[in-house]
Amino acid sequence: MEHSPMIIAQGLTRAFNSMIAVDHLTFSVAEGEIFGLLGPNGAGKTTTIRMLCCLISKTGGEATVAGFPIAGDAHTLAIRQLIGLVSDNVGLYEELSAYDNLDFFGKLYDCTAKQRREGIERFLKMLDLWDKRDVPVGDFSKGMKQKVAIARALIHDPRLLFMDEPTANLDPESAKVVRDFILELKRQGKTIFLNTHNLDEARRLCDRIGIMKTRLLAINTPEQLTAAVWGRRTLIELDTVTDGIRESLEALGPRHLEVDGNRLQVEVTDPLKENPDLVQAIIAAGGRVQYVEKLEPALEETYLRIVREQA
Repeated sequence: MEHSPMIIAQGLTRAFNSMIAVDHLTFSVAEGEIFGLLGPNGAGKTTTIRMLCCLISKTGGEATVAGFPIAGDAHTLAIRQLIGLVSDNVGLYEELSAYDNLDFFGKLYDCTAKQRREGIERFLKMLDLWDKRDVPVGDFSKGMKQKVAIARALIHDPRLLFMDEPTANLDPESAKVVRDFILELKRQGKTIFLNTHNLDEARRLCDRIGIMKTRLLAINTPEQLTAAVWGRRTLIELDTVTDGIRESLEALGPRHLEVDGNRLQVEVTDPLKENPDLVQAIIAAGGRVQYVEKLEPALEETYLRIVREQA
């Protein structure tokens, strides 16, 4: 069943004096989706989040969040009540404990005492901080503070969560805790808008990815972005590649074929249909197949090619 868009942006633009930070962005984010926005430093990712969270005004274009326009005081309040934000600045009260920080922000959102108590325990346990709940946040590491900031963004049970580099300050173990936490939020039906420089993280978490450098350069699933840039390719390793094997493959039809030692790279349109034909042609030509696999360039290679060629 199709979900209605949680975010719709049409020509969204932000200029700072003569500098255009965000240039006519048009995209949508479906309810229940994890959407990742990738781009180099200065690409406009954080500015985009700040506009959608009603922290700064837009210069041009339109955008709605859960059906509310991002312009206008009444709409701004409605949007802020249904979103959570994990920004690049944690902004906690360092003299207060983790528990008291979350309790304070829960009160700001008019959460009941029961909602605050249950939410604080739930999120601190999920983020492995429950045993540190009474420790002043000023004594926490950067990574621990980041986890408290994530819990703070969720204390009022928002429908939409914006996360700006959520694992930037975390060690590998803590980063995995946060990634698993994000996936659990998705299972609960939350919509998540994620800014990240971590391309492997984006590949693991995101349903779709937008690549921007002031303007939007590409948007699709990680797999489809890679296929659009590189095409689909099958890697076949043989004990040896002969001229007869090459001729046999070329006879199947026009396709890109590369030979690297005893390995063949063959461009395919439909791997499930074409790979058996490739293997059969190789065997008929006297080849011995050692293994066959789908060749998938890393998302990093795809990202760099899009940024360099389209920006």
